[in-house]
This record gives sequence, C-alpha cells and structure tokens, in this order.
Amino acid sequence: MKLTLLAKDGKSQDKACPSVYLSDTGELIVQGPELTGASKSALQNTLPGETAVRIDPDILLRAVEQYKQNGA
Repeated sequence: MKLTLLAKDGKSQDKACPSVYLSDTGELIVQGPELTGASKSALQNTLPGETAVRIDPDILLRAVEQYKQNGA
C-alpha cells in the first residue's frame, strides 16, 4: 500500500505523529498515540484487529483540506 502524507502535527519531531495519510486505495490512514485503559474500553463495537488513536481535530481538518485541494 502506498501512503501520501496529507497533514501532521507541526509540533512533532521529524516525521512523527499524529499524522493523516491517503492510501492508494483511497482510504485515509490516521497515525497517533493509541488509546489505552478506560479510554479504549469506552469504544463501542471494536472488532479484532481494530484500535483507535488520538489526534487533534485541526490536523484532521488540514488533511481534509489537502485531500480536497488534490482533487480527490
């Protein structure tokens, strides 16, 4: 799978997270700190192999704007 970086936290080091990517399959990929403990147990209907990550809303909004600008 090929990934194209759309947006990342400007305060993170180098290419660290949180980040949002566009895959060559058209899906968005979110990279960030994994939820743990009570936060993770609050997720509903989690299937095997699924997880959730934390990401600032501004990063998601920038990723959406980049996605729209690229004509996707």
